[in-house]
Amino acid sequence: MLNDPLLQPYQLKHLTLRNRIMTTAHEPAYPVDGMPKELYRAYHVERAKAGVALTMTAGSAAVSRDSPPVFNNILAYKDEVVGWMRELADACHEHGAAVMIQLTHLGRRTRWDKGDWLPVVSPSFEREASHRSFPKKMEDWDVQRIIKDYADAAERMQAAGLDGIELQAYGHLMDQFWSPLTNDLDAPYGGSIDNRLRFTFDILRAIRQRVGQEFIVGVRYTGDEQMPGGLTQADGLDISRRLKDSGMVDFLNVVRGHIDTDAGLTDLIPIQGMRNSPHLDFAGEIRAATHFPTFHAAKIPDVATARYAIASGKIDMVGMTRAHMTDPHIVRKIIEGREEDIRPCVGANYCLDRIYQGGAAYCIHNPATGRETSMPHDIPKAPRKRKIVIVGAGVAGLEAARVAAERGHEVLVFEAANQAGGQVRLTAQSERRREMISIVEWRMAQCLARGVSFRFNTWAEAGSVQDENPDVVIIATGGLPHTEILSAGNELVVSAWDIISGDVKPGRNVLLFDDAGDHAGLQAAEFIAKTGAKIEIMTPDRTFAPEVMAMNLVPYMRSLQALDTTFTVTFRLLAVEREGAELLATIDSDYGSARKVRRVDQVVVNHGTRPLDELYFELKPTSSNGGVVEQQDLIVGHPQQLVSNPDGRFQLFRIGDAVAARNTHAAIYDALRLVKDL
Repeated sequence: MLNDPLLQPYQLKHLTLRNRIMTTAHEPAYPVDGMPKELYRAYHVERAKAGVALTMTAGSAAVSRDSPPVFNNILAYKDEVVGWMRELADACHEHGAAVMIQLTHLGRRTRWDKGDWLPVVSPSFEREASHRSFPKKMEDWDVQRIIKDYADAAERMQAAGLDGIELQAYGHLMDQFWSPLTNDLDAPYGGSIDNRLRFTFDILRAIRQRVGQEFIVGVRYTGDEQMPGGLTQADGLDISRRLKDSGMVDFLNVVRGHIDTDAGLTDLIPIQGMRNSPHLDFAGEIRAATHFPTFHAAKIPDVATARYAIASGKIDMVGMTRAHMTDPHIVRKIIEGREEDIRPCVGANYCLDRIYQGGAAYCIHNPATGRETSMPHDIPKAPRKRKIVIVGAGVAGLEAARVAAERGHEVLVFEAANQAGGQVRLTAQSERRREMISIVEWRMAQCLARGVSFRFNTWAEAGSVQDENPDVVIIATGGLPHTEILSAGNELVVSAWDIISGDVKPGRNVLLFDDAGDHAGLQAAEFIAKTGAKIEIMTPDRTFAPEVMAMNLVPYMRSLQALDTTFTVTFRLLAVEREGAELLATIDSDYGSARKVRRVDQVVVNHGTRPLDELYFELKPTSSNGGVVEQQDLIVGHPQQLVSNPDGRFQLFRIGDAVAARNTHAAIYDALRLVKDL
């Protein structure tokens, strides 16, 4: 442990960071009224008390009113932020972690119809594809006003007792000045590289005049936009040296790429199925060229990669941000020699995709993240031991078993298949999504280490469950695909699951009707398209696959477009009939009469699942609670104590898709918030 590169302290100016692991700036969208209140503070404190050296708050805290957040960011332009940030900083400092914040002006990367309905501003008229606003080309008074806003915000953060700040310069206003693609201004702020960087250095000078030389100031920036006509790697090295030589910057936090499109954002912040640490070598080149404190994060999900990043001397501080959303106790587990217990980040990107659709960031398989004020990361022991029987070893059943075992209960799991995993194991059939299997494997390892008993290849029946004399029975049997949605021809279609599992061979000319909009539809389409078949993906919605969300959609689109897939929106499959070797698929639109017929040789339907709930209803009459979940007790974290049948022998609950078709996160959250109080 003493020789572990990750656990060595790092001296940044006057600040001693206790190890080399940090969480880089990210906005989980937990503020209330733009302020980092109780939940926001609890989220960062959880990671601070577990040993992270530096927690960087607030991806993109807004310094100006005409930089309205497009999701729930901290409003650094308000004086009231000082008190809230002081509470957060003090709480993290008590646990030995340093605290900084990222400040920014979004420039064109926002919308005019947010906040105060002020025009979006940028150094050119060029619109950003992702946020779609046509900006006002900045005037001299805009420049001076925003420089002052940055200095005001920095002064607030110093007053709040933070250890430093980071300025964001990729895709936001600073980088919009840097890049020749987005700066059409005349001198003194446009034209040459000196002029394009002037805005940044004017901001740095204004900040230093307010906060002095001791307060730590860094820049997170792109060292290579990887866009035709944009900043090149050579430009990035030049800018890096200029930042260092300015004497106003204390660290560089290097990224690579651009974020003005979903595809660009996904390359800069890679998701599952993409290469780990793709920009680490590039960050190392920046450090080697500048000999200056260099931070970096981009899909560094595991301790081995992080350890290599530090041991090799490529960077000085390694960001494990999404990894800490999955497991906030990474550093503690390293120190305790329990790396095998670290809950693995699977790169599903449920966290980031949710915030870009207006939700709070949640980890796909750690539902306590973002719920630190109501859900535990460490499971407490129960006051008395009980016997828990769980039916189903999908992710809901496995999480229920894990948490029950942590509580100290005796746990038995029935599973009809020969191995655990349920729908997630099916999902992992896709090469690009194989990391999902870690959700299952980690829970299996945790369960086995805690004495959970499994009976695989066993179809549980009411009698066999009751013979175990359980105190609690949890039905986690999941669901089965629902394809009987047509007025005629239901027997002629197959499900997306049939294709993904390999139970049904893809046709040569296929219509895939996706009325669920989740991963299963696109996964099945990709399986089919890769065989060389012709495929049309059809949805009645105005967009396809809305449940997949932006960054996860990118790899599917790259694959499916290359395979010449046809995408059809706003059409609904009504019926299928056979005509010789062909199937005639009748389609129409919800928007008005537009009936058509498609001639294909296979129709695949993705319409979610229906609960596999027969056993639950068989057991209800002999349970003490009739299967009832007291929802208010569940929400506030009180044990389930309802007794509606005094003669009942056990409490009965069902979770996950055995209740209704939802997603992996919902299934695991069902299990955690029920079982943590049993």
